[in-house]
Amino acid sequence: MKDLDDAQRILGIKICKDKKNESVWLTQKSYLKKVLERFGVDDKTKPVCTPLAPHFKLNSSSCPRSQEERDYMARVSYASAVGSLMYAMVCTRPDISQAVSMDCGQQCVGYCDSNFAGDLDKRRSTTGYVFTLGGGPVSWRSILQSTIALSTMEAEYMAATEAVKEAIWLKGLLGDLGVIQENIAVFCDNQSAIFLVKNQTHHARTKHIYVKYHYVREIIESGVVLLKKIDTKDNLSDMLTKVVSGVKFQHCLKLIQILRLC
Repeated sequence: MKDLDDAQRILGIKICKDKKNESVWLTQKSYLKKVLERFGVDDKTKPVCTPLAPHFKLNSSSCPRSQEERDYMARVSYASAVGSLMYAMVCTRPDISQAVSMDCGQQCVGYCDSNFAGDLDKRRSTTGYVFTLGGGPVSWRSILQSTIALSTMEAEYMAATEAVKEAIWLKGLLGDLGVIQENIAVFCDNQSAIFLVKNQTHHARTKHIYVKYHYVREIIESGVVLLKKIDTKDNLSDMLTKVVSGVKFQHCLKLIQILRLC
């Protein structure tokens, strides 16, 4: 046996300690620097207010067709860059345990949204949700829905179902970490979807919806998850379902900062 001194890294994450202030924190600064260097991002790179301009509409026709276009796109390691960021974003971020250790009295809150028929090829809608804890996002998802929604209400209803399922999982995880939260509030900006969740009546406009999506009704009725109305401009998950303007993007960032101060 030999003494290796204090731990310096774990899973590529640097462990920082401030003995004077009796604090410990984790950072992935070195990993992110390597990612930026790998994909040619430096101090001369011009920043943009949003990842994509709102007027862009991408579909299968945007894919390279000629050999020259394919060769050009092959030099753009987009998939690798996204994968590297996803690793830093999901695989090694101990956000939940950090938020719990903060003991700031803030509860886990969710936001859900959808983009009706946003996929120009198959006309499927996009589900997006994000959950915050301790003033920062700890769980989020943006994915095409498995079936085609026939209305905005139906798309929002399906998104709410996925968000409620995630809320139940987070509630159990927090319980394992010693944080007991009676219920988790999930905010939705579509009043019709909320009404459908709370109204058990079946009619011609909803009878075609898959049974699995009606699971949300039982959960809401039990009180484990609360589905509440929120204004679209204050819905953090809006940026996960569609391209938003720079103004909306900055507004969402300000909302997150406000949550951290609460």
